[in-house]
Amino acid sequence: MSLRVGDWVEVRSKEEILRTLDTDGRLEKLPFMPQMFQYCGRRFRVYKRAHKTCDTINFAGGRKLSSGIHLENLRCDGDAFGGCQAACLIFWKEAWLKPVDSPSSNEAISPRTTMANGKGCTEIDVLTATHAKSQPFSGGPRYSCQATELLEATTPLSWWDARQYVEDYASGNANTKRLLVGLVYAAVFNIYRFMRRLRLGRLSVVVSWLYDKVQQIYGGVPFPRYRGSIPAGQPAPTVKLDLQPGELIRVRSYEEILKTLDTDNKNRGLYFDAEMVPYCGHTFRIRSRVTTFVNEKTGLINRLRGPAVILEKVWCNSRYSNCRMQCPRAVYPWWREIWLERVPGEVIDQRRPAPATQAEISAHAASDT
Repeated sequence: MSLRVGDWVEVRSKEEILRTLDTDGRLEKLPFMPQMFQYCGRRFRVYKRAHKTCDTINFAGGRKLSSGIHLENLRCDGDAFGGCQAACLIFWKEAWLKPVDSPSSNEAISPRTTMANGKGCTEIDVLTATHAKSQPFSGGPRYSCQATELLEATTPLSWWDARQYVEDYASGNANTKRLLVGLVYAAVFNIYRFMRRLRLGRLSVVVSWLYDKVQQIYGGVPFPRYRGSIPAGQPAPTVKLDLQPGELIRVRSYEEILKTLDTDNKNRGLYFDAEMVPYCGHTFRIRSRVTTFVNEKTGLINRLRGPAVILEKVWCNSRYSNCRMQCPRAVYPWWREIWLERVPGEVIDQRRPAPATQAEISAHAASDT
């Protein structure tokens, strides 16, 4: 099966999927999580081929995944993992899906499925596998999800392996323009970083200045790797807005946000990433607040120090990510409230889904090109 972006698929039945899994509820070491059962028998569109992903455990670059797929808008709800609020995009194996012609196709469904080296398991096995076999004496429980087991389910992928970019194009994950723009940025960034390492600060400033000028001409995003100026260890400014889901906000300008960051580009420990820069100055709705998440390295539940929020349809597009360009994982960044401002006069109705703004539509469309 060679699924492409935009293809329609049907999630196989619970019985079919269980037959592909080993006794730990995994296929090729990738966990099938309990909340994924609710999608069995339903049809969805392919968002991206997950042939590669990013290492969010050791932050060591890209990882290669065999037969991986992301489906549109299907994210982990965290219910089986201590209420984790990270809302990670779910990984699907092709063995768990079958292609269909359309969302309303009446094509006959074949009951056949391959074992895919699985030994078979039960739904109880899948639920039990959400807790790691090795539990701590205190501070537990330790959870096991797709994010915590990502290194086991993937292999290292070097950024210079050109085959990944060929698959990006062939699968529809990225078009030629996006790949070329990414190549230009990567070249500029590496020149900039090389000059800084050689302590050629003035030349690096010239490089970033020229990049900004060209971007201004074409209406692009400014150089996204500038640093904050607050000395490390010094108190960072904070604002308490108590933002709630459904509220309309505007992301502050890049210049304003840089003033809130230390020299590691953090505000009270939370990193402001280059992938967040394209959203500066645009308007979005609050999706959710973030207080609880699974630490992907330890599997333990952590509490976030200070409030942060997730914005609707605002995710990492992997256009500026070092050594993992064009990653399709679409991770939600977390935003400090000081990086945002309320849009005055907005009437909030949390009973209905909020309409997408033009900025949201543009950002979403850009992620699919």
